[in-house]
Amino acid sequence: MIYKSDEIEKKAVLQAAELMIAAARTAPKACAVDQLESMILDGAEKDSLTAAMRELAKTATGRLSASYARDAGSLDNCPALVLLGIRPVPRALDCGLCGLPDCAAAVKGGVPCAMGVHDLGIAVGSAAATAMDHRIDNRILLTAGMAALRKKFFSEKVTICFGIGLSVTGKNIFFDRDRPTA
Repeated sequence: MIYKSDEIEKKAVLQAAELMIAAARTAPKACAVDQLESMILDGAEKDSLTAAMRELAKTATGRLSASYARDAGSLDNCPALVLLGIRPVPRALDCGLCGLPDCAAAVKGGVPCAMGVHDLGIAVGSAAATAMDHRIDNRILLTAGMAALRKKFFSEKVTICFGIGLSVTGKNIFFDRDRPTA
C-alpha cells in the first residue's frame, strides 16, 4: 500500500491535535477546578470560522482588523485548528488578582476570575508545546478564539478562548507574516 504525504501529514496533524487536547486537560488548574472546554476544527467548520474572522476584520479597528484578515489567511493553509476556552468562574479565594476586592464584587461586575484566565494560559502553552514536541508548526491565535466565541462554538459560559492553528509544510506558514500596523 502507498501512503501519500498529504494524507499522512493531515493524519499527523489530527493526532497531534488530539494529544494537544489531552495536554490542555491535564495542565495544572488553580484550586483543582477544571473549567476548560476544547475542540478541534477542520473542513467546513474551520472554513466557517475563517469566514467569521474575515467578517470581524471588516468591523474591527487598527491592528486587530488586519490581524483577523492575516490570521484567516494562515488558517486557510492549516488542515486543523485546536480551540481552547475557559469558563472563568471565581474560585472563592477573594485574592483580588482580578482587580476587585473579592469574588462577590467580580461576579457582580462581570469580571473574569484571574485564576481561570491563568489556567487557560497554562493549558494553551501546554497544548502548543505538545504540537512542538511532535514537530507540528503552530501559532496561538487570539483572533481565532474571538471568532469561535462569536460563532458560539462553545457553551455560553465560555468567555475567553484562543485558537491554535496547525500546519505541516516545508516552511512554517506562521513565519514571515506581515505585522499589522495601527
